[in-house]
Amino acid sequence: MPRQRRIVRIPSIPQLITGNVQSPTTVSAARTPLHPFEKKVEDVKPSKTDINLVIMDYLINEGFPSAAKKFASEANIAPTGDTESIQERVEIKNAIHAGDIQTAIEKINDLNPQILDTDTALHFSLLRLQLIELIRNCVAPTSSSSSSTTLNPPDITPALNFASTQLAPRAPTSPNFLTDLEQTMALLIFPSDNLSPTLAPLLDPQLRRDVAAAVNEAILTSQGWRRQARIRDLVRVRAWAEAKVRESGGGGGARDKLPERLGLGLDGEDGKEVGKEGNGEGEAMVT
Repeated sequence: MPRQRRIVRIPSIPQLITGNVQSPTTVSAARTPLHPFEKKVEDVKPSKTDINLVIMDYLINEGFPSAAKKFASEANIAPTGDTESIQERVEIKNAIHAGDIQTAIEKINDLNPQILDTDTALHFSLLRLQLIELIRNCVAPTSSSSSSTTLNPPDITPALNFASTQLAPRAPTSPNFLTDLEQTMALLIFPSDNLSPTLAPLLDPQLRRDVAAAVNEAILTSQGWRRQARIRDLVRVRAWAEAKVRESGGGGGARDKLPERLGLGLDGEDGKEVGKEGNGEGEAMVT
């Protein structure tokens, strides 16, 4: 039985500007009259080629080789980037997300050893994350009873050895490194279920994602690509432009020419994620 393709609705550029993305239920209802600014945006006819290139750039940058290949076929555009190098970035990112930092470091060095040699801050953040994973494994609760845990405290030797050989020699080279190391070692003192607001983020999965994103940007830079997808720059510029307009003028000034709320168009009016429900007006991306 052929595999059914999943269709993800991509909001059009006017929708991204005005946030005018509606679910099927809101489309059937009487539509609120558009603000004059929204009417002007609706009249803009962006190039479909430009939109497709922005989407392709995002898929390549964020590491979705399979989706990029399928989208290139559906949009009838030439795929950009080396699929093999994209897959290598994906494997590195997945290893970091899984907490397998040693594998990630080895793959980075296999790809380009100069990345970590020249970016000491990135290298330290990876080693620090590796130490955090060692500590996580050391203090992770086991099936033993609490009384048994008290009599037999966790073996923190692997974490101490790693910290003394890998991080301690690097810490004096930067005040930030020293602070980060001190905070990380504090995880060995306090129980993981009762950490201070300063220490709790160290065990949060978001730290893995942040480090993985920094590694992805470093690899892209080393390969001559943009550090971030173009759409991220577009969103930042759009937010900056809106803020400038709202700050300027007084009553009857420029800020009155904008709607009270000007969303990004990434969520429907009912708060549901675009792609799960949409009004069918955006371009379809096959993934």
